[in-house]
Amino acid sequence: MSDLSQLQIKSMRERVSREEWATRTDLAACYRLVHHFGMDDLVYNHISARVPGEEGHFLINAYGMTYDEVTASSLVKIDFDGNVVLDSGTGYGINRAGFVIHSAIHRGRPDVACVIHTHTPAGMAVSAMECGLLPLTQNAMYFAGLGYHDYEGPAVDLDEQKRLVKDLGAHEAMVLRNHGLLSVGTTIAEAFVTIYWLERACQAQVFSLLSKTRQPDEKTIKTTNDRYKPGQRRNIGALEWQGLLRLVERRYPGFRD
Repeated sequence: MSDLSQLQIKSMRERVSREEWATRTDLAACYRLVHHFGMDDLVYNHISARVPGEEGHFLINAYGMTYDEVTASSLVKIDFDGNVVLDSGTGYGINRAGFVIHSAIHRGRPDVACVIHTHTPAGMAVSAMECGLLPLTQNAMYFAGLGYHDYEGPAVDLDEQKRLVKDLGAHEAMVLRNHGLLSVGTTIAEAFVTIYWLERACQAQVFSLLSKTRQPDEKTIKTTNDRYKPGQRRNIGALEWQGLLRLVERRYPGFRD
């Protein structure tokens, strides 16, 4: 194996379309944000984004880079069958489990531009609870419903893809039982804000196990959820993303490389 202690990555900016480069920079920023908010897990898990104007192609991280060092140029372009379309030259490949989960959703949900999968302590804890996510907090009540997918072992079996898509359904997020969390969005910003809220809801639920909890009545839960639906207030991510990008610019300025 070649020496990977020092990554030398040539810029992809002149090798891809303007639209793809914009997606690459937003996706790299998303990786840095997931790291910043403590939702990463060493070099594991993935965030993927569909390549604009290229049916069947999406971007994913090179398997071996930590989230805080992912850049726009280090992302690998692959197709729905796991073939590398454009390598970033890191010397790393891609994680098969990431390909299986993400390609299934990108193929099965054409409306989805971005998929985020995490293994956080709170997310894994809720994924192991029989009750799943409870509407204990405003963050939890944002979700009218969640998909739930039973654990089948490490996601390397292509046959599992159809069950992943079926269990996600039309939801914007899913709990992978005994595994972790997953969110999707029509934009990278939307997927990030969704996983952030889901993670916060899981954290609050885990903390609440230390005492007796109080669940709002069904009318309040429904009213809260209705007020978070698109069109009632604003598009998810539209306001948050610019501030988050400024945070990344301050803390992780190399993400655009």
